[in-house]
Amino acid sequence: MSDETLPEGATGGLHRFGQWISRRIVRLPYRVRIHGAERIPRTGPVVLVANHSSMVDGPLLFGMIPRNAVFLIKQEMFRGPLGWFLRRIGQIGVRRGEPDRTPLLAAVRVLRAGGLVGVFPEGTRGDGDVANAQHGAAWLARASEAQVLPVACRGTRRPEGAGRRLLPRIDVLFGEPITLPAGKGRTGLVVATEAVRTELVELIAELDRLVADQDKDYSRGKRA
Repeated sequence: MSDETLPEGATGGLHRFGQWISRRIVRLPYRVRIHGAERIPRTGPVVLVANHSSMVDGPLLFGMIPRNAVFLIKQEMFRGPLGWFLRRIGQIGVRRGEPDRTPLLAAVRVLRAGGLVGVFPEGTRGDGDVANAQHGAAWLARASEAQVLPVACRGTRRPEGAGRRLLPRIDVLFGEPITLPAGKGRTGLVVATEAVRTELVELIAELDRLVADQDKDYSRGKRA
């Protein structure tokens, strides 16, 4: 993995250590099933877009990527020792609701070097159904001519009113990389953003069907 695909100030060795922590430690409290990992492009500029329903989404995805992965993370996380570590492993802080293009330009530099940047288009945690999407992911892909890799996550959000869960199951489905539709100006950006949102919504529905089918097969197997 080339360190050239990390932001300035990041260290390749620490980046790989961070991914090891994700794979070996962050996953420990969960039963994680990954579907479609072979669809992840191993080289070239990629904007990974995922639905967002829990704080653990990003750390889990970070360890699933078989290459350097730079995620856009809310600036509030970049405080104290954790902030130092996040910067050193190549993550980029963004201020929600503020017109600051500095982190986006840093992400574009990563993409133009052939890197992968992860974005949660919803902008904040929600139900994970991508009812709306912000323009950042589409802007990055268009500015760097990157492919967009949709990812659907289910199981990270604890249901309302539920108590602590024992080894909850998490399913992650990687979709096929796509190229966003061409178009100029604000109108083109809006169209591209809607294409990202639609792709994610369809992938989430596909994952829900996949999980339901696997649960049915498991139930039949227990009764057999």
